[in-house]
Amino acid sequence: MTDATRNVVGAPSYTAELPCVRESVRRARDLVSSVLTTWGMDDALTDCGQVIVTELLANTVEHTETPLSKVTIERRSNRSIRIGVSDQSHDVPHVKTADADSESGRGLRLVAGISSQWGYDTHRWGKVTWAVIEASRTEL
Repeated sequence: MTDATRNVVGAPSYTAELPCVRESVRRARDLVSSVLTTWGMDDALTDCGQVIVTELLANTVEHTETPLSKVTIERRSNRSIRIGVSDQSHDVPHVKTADADSESGRGLRLVAGISSQWGYDTHRWGKVTWAVIEASRTEL
């Protein structure tokens, strides 16, 4: 299991720093599952959170040269979660239209479809790409 730091200031949240390699994606999914279960979130929200962290971290692994990435899971309310993944790239993420036979290029479209909102925040050191999921969106 990934060691996560519980943030005690502001909204309840956990942050874990992970090596920016494919193997970390599984650890990030496990982290999301563990945190959302601890908070008593339903299975549908947990499933969506795992998909989101998978896609965001996979994009960081594939498209940046970031050695370490931070995954942050923040409980905004009893029904709303924000998941963020940091990287050191200044390239902004954008939704692509993948060819029907393409094996990649659909991740952010999937994130946009299951989240109530998504985006990115730029910083001097890079960016944080994030998505918000809400229980009402997962019950469709």
